[in-house]
Amino acid sequence: MANIKVTVPDIGNYHDVPVIELLVKDGDSIDKDAVLLVLESDKSTLEVPAPAAGVVRGLKLKVGDKVSQGTEICELESAAAPAAAPPKAKAEAAPAPTPAKAAPAASAPTPVARTPAAAQTQSAPEGGAGNVEVTIPDIGNYHDVPVIELLVKDGDSIDKDAVLLVLESDKSTLEVPAPAAGTVQNLRLKVGDKVSQGTPVCTLVGAVAARPAAAAPAAAANPPPASPAPKAVQAVVTDAAPPPAPVTPASGGASVPYAGPATRKFARELGVDLAQVRGSGPRGRIVVEDVQGFVKTRLAQPAPTAAANGGGGIPPIPAVDFAQFGEIETKALARIRKLSAAHLHRAWLNIPHVTQTDEADITELDAFRKAQSDEGGVKLTLLPFIIKAVTVALKAYPEFNSSLAADGESIVLKKYFHIGFAADTPNGLVVPVVRDADKKGIAQLAQETAELAKKARDGKLKPDEMKGGCFSISSLGGIGGSFFTPIVNAPEVGILGVSKSQIKPVWDGKQFQPRLMCPLSLSYDHRVIDGAYAARFIVLLGKLLSDLRRLAL
Repeated sequence: MANIKVTVPDIGNYHDVPVIELLVKDGDSIDKDAVLLVLESDKSTLEVPAPAAGVVRGLKLKVGDKVSQGTEICELESAAAPAAAPPKAKAEAAPAPTPAKAAPAASAPTPVARTPAAAQTQSAPEGGAGNVEVTIPDIGNYHDVPVIELLVKDGDSIDKDAVLLVLESDKSTLEVPAPAAGTVQNLRLKVGDKVSQGTPVCTLVGAVAARPAAAAPAAAANPPPASPAPKAVQAVVTDAAPPPAPVTPASGGASVPYAGPATRKFARELGVDLAQVRGSGPRGRIVVEDVQGFVKTRLAQPAPTAAANGGGGIPPIPAVDFAQFGEIETKALARIRKLSAAHLHRAWLNIPHVTQTDEADITELDAFRKAQSDEGGVKLTLLPFIIKAVTVALKAYPEFNSSLAADGESIVLKKYFHIGFAADTPNGLVVPVVRDADKKGIAQLAQETAELAKKARDGKLKPDEMKGGCFSISSLGGIGGSFFTPIVNAPEVGILGVSKSQIKPVWDGKQFQPRLMCPLSLSYDHRVIDGAYAARFIVLLGKLLSDLRRLAL
């Protein structure tokens, strides 16, 4: 009996490629060419087959490890083992190229003590039906793993091993299958929840218990195919071999696209539903190139016409070959601009915008601002005063500090005051958020907005510093212009545009006086805000900016 050392073969110029699926474990008996593990580079998915048949010994890798050519995987003990050795244990570890799995000589039953089934379920009486409490099984050292897909709902009738939900850690995707057939009741999880081993999932009503273990000795001479105990499966390769065609959903459930973590992340970033993508990888696996091809195909399709879409379609702008008119240069949009474009387009199409304009007399405010800056204190701009005035106005008119609920039947009123302000950067527009602006003074707001604006220009803003805004301010006062129509920054319902202040003659009842007037443009979501409500808001804002004493009330 000889041992064969198995290493990662020649994988081209790839180095430090992560292991995304491990399809065998110590003690598995496998055939030649059975898949041992799956690697995924940034461009392709690579399978590593067994160079010979044998029993896996000394497995040295786990999901998430990074490997290169020559990295040791395991040893294969010669397949010339006693006849009692399980000949087809690989059926639990390595997916077969076809869905056929009903060979007469099936894998040897896995000892119950080895599986997480005991921690996952409370079985019904032997041979009968009852309720099974399903919990998250042993998922290794992972804790607080987010639920990224929920494939069942209360009332669904499902088969044994149907996938209930999909988890995704920072290194792999995990499926949680049903330990028995039954009807889903009391589902306790939703997408986004974080779970660990033992977290309750649901109750399976009328579940049929697994085959009693006592029946095994009677059939020892010709054991029936063993059903592996339910377990979470790394990546999207289940214990059953994935078919080359899209998976047929279990009764009442939904299909799980066969793709690795990198592909799933890429698809989520582009908003692609993997269920609509056809995989070109081994056994129908969806790879990054499939997602890219799907997006290109969709972009190449003509937009639906108004007639085909019941009058609601938007005719596309026809493509023009500008080179026929003269010399051109094509420049790629910066990433921030592309993200902003999609967000603004979505907001403009979905929100019925109305813009209310007015002018605020900021003569005294500007004199005070300059005097304070001249005294060597914090350099004051107009922005912190506007932020402070906006928070006071939001308290007086709380519907501006709300968001429309997803069902369109209610609004969510916020009790906090996080104010975003548009910052112009070399790469495009970003909106940092000042948190709890109502609890900060003018000097603190000036310091914080200056710091956030600098971080925005340097490209160092953290994601949390651009989230949670209640109301936005877009100030073009330092550039010029008069009034404009700012686009509401959904899911907010209002945004204030500020233009360049100018000295204008204002009638005081007896004569014209030169006053510094600041143009204000208030855009709002007309589904939530009425015109009269918006007019009162902008009038109050003008009064607050005209008389600083009002900000202290």
